[in-house]
Amino acid sequence: VMQIGHQGPGLDSEDTSRVAGASSMYVDPQSGELFVADGYRNHRVIVFDATTGEYKRMWGAYGNPPADEEMPEFDPTLAPPRQFSNPVHCVNITKDGEVFVCDRAHNRLQVFDKDGTFSREIFVAPQSAPGTTGSVAFWPDEEQSLLFSSDDANGKIHILQRSDGLEIGSFGRVGNLVGEFNNLHLIAIDSQGNIYTAETQGKRIQKFVNMGGL
Repeated sequence: VMQIGHQGPGLDSEDTSRVAGASSMYVDPQSGELFVADGYRNHRVIVFDATTGEYKRMWGAYGNPPADEEMPEFDPTLAPPRQFSNPVHCVNITKDGEVFVCDRAHNRLQVFDKDGTFSREIFVAPQSAPGTTGSVAFWPDEEQSLLFSSDDANGKIHILQRSDGLEIGSFGRVGNLVGEFNNLHLIAIDSQGNIYTAETQGKRIQKFVNMGGL
């Protein structure tokens, strides 16, 4: 077993050897690199060689160098901050190399090239209470044409067009019954289009079977 970095004692978004509150990881099979959403205390994506653990690069929101200044409270009437807030809650990569990063506290997904070059950002339910971008998964068609974003604040999953971020549907609500979500934390989609959800307070996993509606 190899350890890549280790959990740091506190906040330091310039530290290249340790993470602090990492929340999500993705190993890129094309480059052999480990992308880490770091995370609950730091404000960045950091990349390591998945085999050797060697530090490769890192970036903050908009591709800026990450910094540790305190971010403002969420306010949809203000311009979004130029750094990620806590937590940077997910990182996921499409087959054609787009890196999606969840800035959960500001209801946005930011999209980058693998080298950290900023491409665009997508706001999910931007007028909602914060928490609409907990994790992101891709629909398993060839183009991965749809995004699914988990919304903790409202207990639902948003379905968006990947091309322009337009929301085309959603499902779920807050609760403990089947099909409801209590602190929806993570989602995943398999190759058949079945959706899996994980709830922190609900302490359960649910599976939603693809019935061919998409």
